[in-house]
Amino acid sequence: MLFFELALLYVAVGFVVAVAFVVLGASRVLPHAAPLTVGARIMLVPGATLLWPYVLARWLAAR
Repeated sequence: MLFFELALLYVAVGFVVAVAFVVLGASRVLPHAAPLTVGARIMLVPGATLLWPYVLARWLAAR
């Protein structure tokens, strides 16, 4: 039961970070600050949710 709760917490935090990243920070982290389409932003959410520690570290380093 503890594993399930930790996995759920990981995904919940990841989703919050992913949505914030896609809305606010995705264009800052990319090498050529090109605007992202809505479709591209939607496609980034699942990956950013699962890899949120890496995404957050890159986002904070780009500031």
